[in-house]
Amino acid sequence: MINKAMYGTPWTFFEQKKMWAAIIMQNFTAIICLFVGTVGFSQEEKPNFIIFFVDDLGWNDVGFMGSKFYETPHIDRMAREGMKFTSAYANAPNCAPSRACLMSGLYTPRHGIYTVGTTERGRSEDRKLIPTPNKTELPGTIVTLAEALKAIGYYNAHMGKWHLGNDSETGPEAQGFDINIAGNKSGAPKSYFSPYRNPDLTDGPEGEYITDRLTEEALDFIEEHQKKPFFLYLSHYAVHTPIQAKKEMVAKYRNKAPFGKQDDPEYAAMVESVDRSLGKILLKLKELDLDENTLVLFFSDNGGFGSATDHFPLKGSKGMLYEGGIREPMIAWWPGRIEPDSKTDEVVMGIDFYPTLVELAGGKKYDYLLDGHSLVPLLFQKDGWHRDAIYWHFPAYLQTYRGIKQKDALTKGWRAVPSGAIRKGEWKLIEDFEDGNLQLYNLKEDISESNDLSGTNPTKREELLQDLRQWRLEVGAPVPTELNPRYKN
Repeated sequence: MINKAMYGTPWTFFEQKKMWAAIIMQNFTAIICLFVGTVGFSQEEKPNFIIFFVDDLGWNDVGFMGSKFYETPHIDRMAREGMKFTSAYANAPNCAPSRACLMSGLYTPRHGIYTVGTTERGRSEDRKLIPTPNKTELPGTIVTLAEALKAIGYYNAHMGKWHLGNDSETGPEAQGFDINIAGNKSGAPKSYFSPYRNPDLTDGPEGEYITDRLTEEALDFIEEHQKKPFFLYLSHYAVHTPIQAKKEMVAKYRNKAPFGKQDDPEYAAMVESVDRSLGKILLKLKELDLDENTLVLFFSDNGGFGSATDHFPLKGSKGMLYEGGIREPMIAWWPGRIEPDSKTDEVVMGIDFYPTLVELAGGKKYDYLLDGHSLVPLLFQKDGWHRDAIYWHFPAYLQTYRGIKQKDALTKGWRAVPSGAIRKGEWKLIEDFEDGNLQLYNLKEDISESNDLSGTNPTKREELLQDLRQWRLEVGAPVPTELNPRYKN
């Protein structure tokens, strides 16, 4: 058993990663003994895991969450056959930090990836503060989910968007994946159609669609590795920009009536392509009799792109700490193990995937320094689940973009200024680091975040503010305070 107390601070455990890798190579059996819990599993009995991760898919961009414009029959059937999570949250309001948290099981201050690229977005004269510097690669010292599973006998494949580095220390194959297809530091494809101009993805026939290609690669992987426990991280580039879809699928949406402000036919066709991908994956599992030994998690990394879709009644979109930027559709599917058509309203987050999979694989959850909570009690509707609060830390600027549909959700003309947030029970507090402004919402009564209660409920406001500040101390979250000399008020 790993005794975390012997390592002191969180980072000292992660600094042992290279040592563990060497020991694994020398004596793999010994490492199995360190990680496996008291419940014994043979290699063949261990469950398989698939994380079906969609990029920029918003909370209600699927049928089972209420959309009448996007057609997602396979996702909707998955929801009926599995468990729906009504209060599932992304780890961050945009791509790279959300993915870093999922792979590490840690909040953003632990790994230092707060945003995509630089924190100094937009015009310098509009930024009141000097934001916290940003990392763009997941440190190689961090023990990833893939590495944790590999240490207990899993064969791992990454397919699609990685966005956390691409060299010998930070690319997928350096972070625990045995196979990498299409994953590197890029946050979006140069083209959804072949030729892809992706150094980690060989071109297919001219005009081949990348979502289809990744699906076929995933199906081949499942077929080839069905005899041993596997972890497949199918991380689609869709539905991220550029908004590109197959013409034959776009055509049917051009004549379809909008659903509220959901009306973009190309975006709708991209969503449907993802839906078809999921349908093929689930069908393959059933054909190979793997469905009752495979947990599939359906999730997205952040809210939808505001110029292409709309999340009414949620406020905001990708890049914002309002609900539209961080609340996600989520399904857990495991026939014979998870009760069909079940749901939970408990607050969960992407950082919870790591401890969940490790526990189900036979590892002891306390062998890892993680910020997430295992979802096992929720999946099987058992006692033992408790969470006090979840947190976001975003010490960065994000500029707005042309065509955004929810201008009333913007903060001072930005999608985001340096800020943080906490959700505790039905309450949510957002703190603006520029001026200390606080926004308090009761999400049970006001899911649209339209009624700021910070002035009328000072007791709850101060309670959440103190909780948020205490959490920042515990995780070492830097709060920018230095004024920008170029700022023009």
